[in-house]
Amino acid sequence: MNLTDEVRKRRTFAIISHPDAGKTTLTEKLLLYGGAIHVAGQVSARKRQRAVTSDWMELERERGISITSTVLQFPYEGHTINLLDTPGHQDFGEDTYRTLLAADAAVMLIDAAKGVEPQTKKLFAICRERKIPLFTFMNKMDRPSRDPLELLDELERVLGIGAFAMNWPLGSGDTFKGVYDRETRELHLFERSAHGAKRAAVQTVADARDPKLRELVDDVTYQQFIDGLDLLEGAGEAFDRDAMLRGEITPVFFGSAVTNFGVQLFLDRFIAMSPPPAARALRETQDDGGSVEPDDARFSGFVFKIQANMDPRHRDRIAFVRICSGRFERDMTVRNARTGKDVRLSRAMKLFADERESLDDAVAGDVLGFANPGSFAIGDTLYEGAPIEFPPIPSFAPEHFAAVRSIDTGSYKSFGKGIAQLREEGAVQIFYPWGSTRSEPIVAVVGELQFEVAKYRLQAEYGVKTIFSTLPYALARRVEADAQRAARAQLPSNAKLVEDWEGRPVALFESEWSLRLAQEWNADLVFAPFVADISQETVSP
Repeated sequence: MNLTDEVRKRRTFAIISHPDAGKTTLTEKLLLYGGAIHVAGQVSARKRQRAVTSDWMELERERGISITSTVLQFPYEGHTINLLDTPGHQDFGEDTYRTLLAADAAVMLIDAAKGVEPQTKKLFAICRERKIPLFTFMNKMDRPSRDPLELLDELERVLGIGAFAMNWPLGSGDTFKGVYDRETRELHLFERSAHGAKRAAVQTVADARDPKLRELVDDVTYQQFIDGLDLLEGAGEAFDRDAMLRGEITPVFFGSAVTNFGVQLFLDRFIAMSPPPAARALRETQDDGGSVEPDDARFSGFVFKIQANMDPRHRDRIAFVRICSGRFERDMTVRNARTGKDVRLSRAMKLFADERESLDDAVAGDVLGFANPGSFAIGDTLYEGAPIEFPPIPSFAPEHFAAVRSIDTGSYKSFGKGIAQLREEGAVQIFYPWGSTRSEPIVAVVGELQFEVAKYRLQAEYGVKTIFSTLPYALARRVEADAQRAARAQLPSNAKLVEDWEGRPVALFESEWSLRLAQEWNADLVFAPFVADISQETVSP
């Protein structure tokens, strides 16, 4: 099969949601239908029980939340699926943002009883900024839910995206009997069972008023179903796929992930409707500008994530690379645009949560893991042939700060290694008091829960017990000046001059008032925000 045909069979997407909307459950059921697991929670390759396939970190299982994004690659109906599972908790929004940069589409999961929630809005804003095609799955229809028309209206009113119902629910909660496919006129019947049926019963009906459908529910439920469907049909709007690809409209599916209902119906339609890999824009400073086509023969890709210690048996660092064009072949040599050095790609891995297996080839759209001895950093562009570079991946402005020290002085080497690797992953940012010996770092994060994760991982993965002492700062600004001028800066008593990992000056402030005062006192200095090219509405948790 030629490169163009192989690329067309790739589907690379992320799932986004507010916490507790059922994202991890939906992920498990997609893997179930893809044959990647035999029972939800069990990885077929290892035949060993898992609490949750995508949540591989022990703390994730203890807390019941996704803390870090994972890649799950599996085949389905002649396609190769690269599913990027993202954290739903707002404190890990930066990891989700980076992962969405590697996706060609996104699935927005919504609890049908709660509708659009705060974190959903923030993640949607990222998708809208990138014009990512968005599919919506209204989850938990087997429980009491809001009126489906209200849910569609909320998508348009709150998120500002058009909503087109691909199927329509017949009841909800105890009265939920299934969904009616508006295109095929098939009624997918919901059968309650302890674990959910893998395949729902399907009946073909003449139309929504078919007597077979009418006999399934009570008068009130049936009338609500007909009234809602009549409103949709009366609008006379046909689904516009081009508008979906531009991120202007979202196809909406109703179902229940926990019972498996509607998941395969959604997956089949998603594979048919979602886009294969598309052209990837180059950095604006590129001489040739423009973009790179996925079926360009020259290999290119970028590093969007680095993760250490995914498997305690290996204790290695993995760089996650999204292939943007061409074909990867084992032992090929590419150039890193950041360092200008050639890199031999000899240890490529197919990723499935914390599982990995050797891989000899892959094409645009695939996400691979490469052992990282220090050659890669987040945002690196890898290419062969003429030089190119993809846009940089920005760091979010940290909002919480803590001084960290190791309790056991004998473990200082491990402490330093752990801090360095957490920083490399982008999980935290590291500062040191200006002119210090760098013995006690200041850890800066976007969300406070990241402190707990960092402390847990330092002990679990590096054997280091630490004390985190929260600091009062809320803002960080880069001081655009050389070291001597920065050291002479006059700062308020409640501000602090520090240096980042590369030794560049940064000022920490407790409030906007303190920052304004520093600007008045130092008219010759610029206190620049960390993220200048992304709106705070988009990135703030």
